[in-house]
Amino acid sequence: MARAASKEANTAAPSSRRPRYQSRDPFVRTPTIAVVSADLSRFPDTRPCVHKQRAPPLSERSKARRSEPGSVNYHFTRRCNYTCGFCFHTARTSFVLPLEEAERGLRLLKAAGMEKINFSGGEPFLHQRGEFVGKLVQFCKQELKLPSVSIVSNGSMIKERWFKHYGKYLDILAVSCDSFCEEVNVLIGRGQGKRNHVENLQKLKKWCQNYGVAFKINSVINRFNVEEDMNEQITALNPVRWKVFQCLLIEGENTGEDALREAERFVISDEEFERFLQRHKDVSCLVPECNKKMRNSYLILDEYMRFLNCVNGRKEPSRSILDVGVEDAIQFSGFDEKMFFKRGGKYIWSKADMALEW
Repeated sequence: MARAASKEANTAAPSSRRPRYQSRDPFVRTPTIAVVSADLSRFPDTRPCVHKQRAPPLSERSKARRSEPGSVNYHFTRRCNYTCGFCFHTARTSFVLPLEEAERGLRLLKAAGMEKINFSGGEPFLHQRGEFVGKLVQFCKQELKLPSVSIVSNGSMIKERWFKHYGKYLDILAVSCDSFCEEVNVLIGRGQGKRNHVENLQKLKKWCQNYGVAFKINSVINRFNVEEDMNEQITALNPVRWKVFQCLLIEGENTGEDALREAERFVISDEEFERFLQRHKDVSCLVPECNKKMRNSYLILDEYMRFLNCVNGRKEPSRSILDVGVEDAIQFSGFDEKMFFKRGGKYIWSKADMALEW
């Protein structure tokens, strides 16, 4: 014990560094970590299988250097209270960056050209009951003065008091709703027990109106809702955007030996997805995204602030922007800027510029 204590004393961080903390992650190899502001490489790699990071071809690196992180999706947590069978960002770790480190990374992104940040998960309101994401939202709008700050949530844990504290800093709240049939929601994995997912959606829409937040709906079209007619319900809710995704398979997340989900039974064909879109073509707020548009057109940061490259059908992480900076890390993101614009990734995303009837 004395020898172990002596070794720890020799490697302890000076008082100017951040305090030690322990990770609770099941895949962590190193139980205790000293976090320093200049190096995130000492954070444990929580993936059960570590892939070597290879430099992309020169043409891709040149293109990536020209790309600015205009719109970034930060999945700061993987934990969720739902069990959606097709989820492609599963709870493989329980890690969440300390608030000050997350803010440091957001400053780096702003300096590199970020205009829009979207906080996602997992379920963003699960960590610290929404206080953590609330503080990030406030920081991005108040300190960084970003034009657009948004959240994607399943909506089950949002309380009105959150809107009272943080609503003025939030531009868009996107709530996931895959079906207006409660039995289908339960089948998919969005069941809330005695609570009704659709009724909760209507309540959230009202709170968004009351507190000046643009309301958006995200739907994943899959085997169990592909024949559903949602025209009437979506028209009544009147979101600023109705994002309709085709169910997507990601190796290691919702398909494959290491996956926590088996989403194959949820997958639909391109033709089936197109028929769903045709059925809802008169919904003015409809924004469809097939698998081809979705796979490479998002800049995704994981819980360690590593860009995730999905080009090869699985998530291959870069080094953290906290270690190497945004310019170096983005080279490994696989981001297709042309596809980003082609899918309509750039739109009126600040509530100050939206003509909303509140």
